[in-house]
Amino acid sequence: MSGFDLDQLRTLVAVLDSGSLTAAAPKVFLSQSSVSEQMRKLEDRAGQPLLVRGKAGVAATPAGERLLAHARAILALSDEAYRDLRGVALRGELRLCITDYFRPGDVARMLRRLNEQYPQVRLHVTIMKSGAIEAAYERGEIDVGISMSIQERGAPRARAQGALLRREPLLWMAAEGAGPQAGEPLPLLVLPETCALRQYVERLLSRRGVPYAVAHVASGVAGLQLAISAGLGVACLNESALAPGIARLHAPGLPALPAVEFRLLPARAGESEFMGLAREAIIKTMS
Repeated sequence: MSGFDLDQLRTLVAVLDSGSLTAAAPKVFLSQSSVSEQMRKLEDRAGQPLLVRGKAGVAATPAGERLLAHARAILALSDEAYRDLRGVALRGELRLCITDYFRPGDVARMLRRLNEQYPQVRLHVTIMKSGAIEAAYERGEIDVGISMSIQERGAPRARAQGALLRREPLLWMAAEGAGPQAGEPLPLLVLPETCALRQYVERLLSRRGVPYAVAHVASGVAGLQLAISAGLGVACLNESALAPGIARLHAPGLPALPAVEFRLLPARAGESEFMGLAREAIIKTMS
C-alpha cells in the first residue's frame, strides 16, 4: 500500500514543532521510545532521512522539510473532512488577543498555520499586555485570550486558570558579550509602567538591594529585543524571547527568576459550539 500513516505524520509535525523527540511525546500521547520508533518507520517509508539528530535536539533534513509541508496539509484536510462529515465544520469570526511575550519569534508562524488549517475562520488578532487582555475578556470585547502569569514561589494561584499552552523560565538577557559594569547601577531595559513583568522585576531588584536605573523604555517586546541587541542594557524576558544578538546573562548579584505560564483564558459559561471548537484548535496549534 502506498502513502503515509497519519499518526506518523502527526508525530513528525509534533517533533519538528517541539524541536525534540522527548518534548513531542506528551503532545501525541506516546512515550519517547514510541515517538522514536514512529520516526524510524516514517523514514523507512520515505526512503531517506527526515531528521538530523544532535545534542540540541532534532531538525529537519531538506526531505523532512518537504514532507513536513505535505504533512500539515494532509492533516488539515483530514481534520476538515472529519468535521464536515460530523457536521462540525469550523467557520466563523474569532477575536483572538495574545500577549506579546508569547513566543515572539514563532507566533506569526503559528497564526499562519492556524489560518491554513481553518481557512473558514476569519481571525482578528490583537497583541496586548496580559492585564489588558484579561480586562477586555471580562468586558466581552474579545472571544479568546492568551495571557502570561508569573509563577512566584508561595504566591496563590488564580482560581480559574484556563488551558496551559506553555511554561518557560524568565531570564536575565543582554547583548552577546555584554553585561553590567561593576559598581554601576544595573541599566534596566523595560516596557511601560503598566507592564506586570516590569513591576515584578523592579520590586524584586529593590527587595534584593540591587541598584538599578531604567536605561530605556520600549513600547513592546520587539522593541525591547532591539534595545537589548543594541547593547543598551539588561532586561528580564521569558526564554522564547532569546533571539540573534541576545544572550542569557549570568552575572553575580542578579537575583534568580521564576517561570511564567501562558494560558488560554477559561471558557465563558454558555460558550457556543464554535467557540469551543476554536478554543480546541488554538490549543492544538499553539501549544
